[in-house]
Amino acid sequence: GGLGCRVFRRRARRRELTDEGRRMLAAAQPAYAEVGLAVQRLRGGALSGVVRLRSVPSFLASWLLPRLPRLLALYPAIELQVEAEDSVRALRDGEFDLAIDLNDGSYPGFQSTVLIDEEIFPVIAPTLLRGRERLRSPQQLAAYPLLHDMTAWRGSQPYAEWERYMKAVGAPQVDVRRGYMFNRNHLVIDAAIAGMGVAMARRTLTTDEIDSGLLVAPFPGTVATGKRYCLVYAPGALDDRRTAAVHDWIVAQAGAPAAVDATG
Repeated sequence: GGLGCRVFRRRARRRELTDEGRRMLAAAQPAYAEVGLAVQRLRGGALSGVVRLRSVPSFLASWLLPRLPRLLALYPAIELQVEAEDSVRALRDGEFDLAIDLNDGSYPGFQSTVLIDEEIFPVIAPTLLRGRERLRSPQQLAAYPLLHDMTAWRGSQPYAEWERYMKAVGAPQVDVRRGYMFNRNHLVIDAAIAGMGVAMARRTLTTDEIDSGLLVAPFPGTVATGKRYCLVYAPGALDDRRTAAVHDWIVAQAGAPAAVDATG
């Protein structure tokens, strides 16, 4: 039976994936990775015991928690102790086995694995657009209240996301130092759904809200933040098979290569 689309195109002596093929590959990679991890579990025997996992709250709530049942099915005897903690709190050795953080990837004294590079874009509730002129350019946002994550990433300023976006799209003159502030990205998104203003969404965390029509992205494209979600751990932490198993599973879910970068 056919797929109804081409997944490869011929190029001289080679083949390359079409856009549809790349989307299929991205969707299939986590499943294949889980099969590999299941084989590892069978070969290595069941793992049991506690793994302490710390995460920035919005990533935990929007990305990790919906996926955790699959991890627990794979390793039912591993007892996860999950802690949501803002990036304003310093990472200290001994307080966690694995930590998920949003930063530039620099963690002196620790090792880290890059998970996902984050990108941002504005979103708004359709109800807030009713009766208004269609949004065609970011300059028009001067007429709308803005919603802010005051702790967007480690060391960020309260208006960091909006200022970065406006500068990148050539609208730095728009005053973004106004509106409403929250200390969680998922609260910013909830406020946008409620019609309180325009939020700065993260590509990694805001998909269901757009797919369901609760929010719309009025402008095409995204802006790179220069920040990335990383798994952070002390040197030698992955020598513990339980910690390594959770680490490898999260990396597989992110579709990221499992290479480990030592920093500091």
